Amino acid sequence: MQFLELVLKNFGPYAGTQTINLRPEKDGNPCPVILFGGMNGGGKTTLMDAIRLALYGGRAQCSTRGNLSYSDFINQCVNRHTPPLEETRVELTFEQVQDDQLTQFKIVRYWKKPDIKDTLSILIYSEIVKDWWSDKAITNTWDEYIETLLPVGISNLFLFDGEQVKELAELETPPEFVVGAIKSLLGLELAERLAVDLEILAGRKRKEIAGKKDLAALEKIEATFQEISNKKQFATEEQASLKNKLEKAQTNQQKASDKFIYQGGKIAGDRSQLDRQLNDYRNQADKTRLAMMELASNMLPLALISPLLTAAKTQAETEASQQQAKIAQNVIKQRSDRLLNYIAEISLNPQQLDKIQDFIREEDRELEQQAATDAPPWMNADNSNIQQLENLLGYQIKAEETLAAQQIAEITHIETEIDFTDRQLAAAASPEAYEKLEEEVRNAQKAVVIAAAALESANSSIAELDKELAKTQKQLESYSSEYITIRNSQHVIASIAKAQNTLKLFKEKLTLKKLNKLEIEITDCFRYLLHKSDLVHRVAIDTDTFSLSIYDPEGKPVPKHRLSAGEKQLLAIAFLWGLARVSGRQLPVAIDTPLGRLDSSHRNNLVERYFPSASHQVILLSTDTEIRQAEYDKLQELEAIAHSYLLNYDSTKRQTTVETGYFWA
Repeated sequence: MQFLELVLKNFGPYAGTQTINLRPEKDGNPCPVILFGGMNGGGKTTLMDAIRLALYGGRAQCSTRGNLSYSDFINQCVNRHTPPLEETRVELTFEQVQDDQLTQFKIVRYWKKPDIKDTLSILIYSEIVKDWWSDKAITNTWDEYIETLLPVGISNLFLFDGEQVKELAELETPPEFVVGAIKSLLGLELAERLAVDLEILAGRKRKEIAGKKDLAALEKIEATFQEISNKKQFATEEQASLKNKLEKAQTNQQKASDKFIYQGGKIAGDRSQLDRQLNDYRNQADKTRLAMMELASNMLPLALISPLLTAAKTQAETEASQQQAKIAQNVIKQRSDRLLNYIAEISLNPQQLDKIQDFIREEDRELEQQAATDAPPWMNADNSNIQQLENLLGYQIKAEETLAAQQIAEITHIETEIDFTDRQLAAAASPEAYEKLEEEVRNAQKAVVIAAAALESANSSIAELDKELAKTQKQLESYSSEYITIRNSQHVIASIAKAQNTLKLFKEKLTLKKLNKLEIEITDCFRYLLHKSDLVHRVAIDTDTFSLSIYDPEGKPVPKHRLSAGEKQLLAIAFLWGLARVSGRQLPVAIDTPLGRLDSSHRNNLVERYFPSASHQVILLSTDTEIRQAEYDKLQELEAIAHSYLLNYDSTKRQTTVETGYFWA
């Protein structure tokens, strides 16, 4: 479905005839958003009411109708400046694809004061004659026909306002309009209606088969059954009230506990333990300092002169090498002299003898150079002294340094803990403040216990009433069964009972199957809008109350009170969006007051992710504080706006004129 045009004539604050183009396209290109800007009281909600009124007439859930009858409501909608005998009119043109064919419809509703009813006409555009013609058959059955296109039960999923989103965001269980839409989508509405019809039929059969005396007894049992049912309904309402009280008491308890912790009450309660802990830390610090003093009295100070010890070791090794070279020089010189004497004795060739003598003398000179030293030895260290320096530098000092580093790290850690414990003790509340905080926590806990006990009592009462209902129901069935044989109607009652059991099982299985798909859609929508993949992994729906539960990636539940107001509103919108997607219907979405209570981050998420994607046609009715210039520019940048209108309200005439543009356009 796609809305094409809305025409208002003397409707609400709209005087005269005003025509609004709703086609979601610009310059031949699809653009989903049609934006209306107007101040509060300027006629935005009236536009939404006009669409609902055109579609559903007396069944329309209009915002200002309240408890008014339909005739009083439509007369109230007549513009105050409408001339006598001039009609008030609402026209909505839309197109719908049916059986692969595109059909255009025009809904026309008009009335005059003081008429008590409106006149409806449904026109269909003919491609053959290129004109509109009235279809009386569809006009006469319009209430049934529109249910095949946009059922009134799910219309609030597509035509909703910020107050509905706010209500849905704040409540633990969905409001009635959402529950009704869910049941309608799941097919539960028909199943419940069938169950009621079967019970009515069974009641009629019981009355038919009973005589006057039997009928009186049967009516007495039915009266008892009705009385118990009324009691259960009252008890159920009381149970819901007690649930709210318990939730409020639990919230107060959490606040009192948080205050107790924040203002130092917990630390004050644990003071004795903290004192013992502080004393232990100080004893550990003293022991560590003693150990460090022992290290300082041993070889650790030698680490300060490690370079000097290294130089001494090097000098000792050098002197030892020089001493060994002198000894070796004397031995070799004696051997060289003997060798030269021997060579002279064996009468070698003079040239060969000279070469040998030159070689030996060269070797002697090299040894003399190696043993020569400019400075005389001053350490005179032996090998045991050198080995002792080697051990000291290679192992002992390093071991002492490692142990000292460990002791320093340990004393640093202990001093940090001492400082932290001192700060905790300093932050502890005074005894008087501690008693006051503790009293507040006790009172909050007591309130929770009382509320839980009251709720448990209410649950027990409902359980007892359920037993009485089951017993009375059994009496009804038994009483009827005695006379079914006489009247040959037992088969009908038995079949109804079987049908009711089958219907109950069908509802349960249908609910589980379709809720699973709905959970997936809502989860996808919420994660897409939230843009925080680490917060939400799955959204679950309770099969009885249809309330939402959120789970993080670890499978742990995320309490709803942990969500910010903006995140709750995004969850509510995701709920409605998921329901709309599960419906499988390609329908326009109209949102009145779309960005109430949202901060800039969540506004941007809606503007960038929801509005362009919510449907093929999205009608936004906004004030200047919701879709501001930044959001408007963003929608323009996304090429999402097909048309923008400004609802210009004249407070002196109390009339609104629809103008092309927006607050800043």
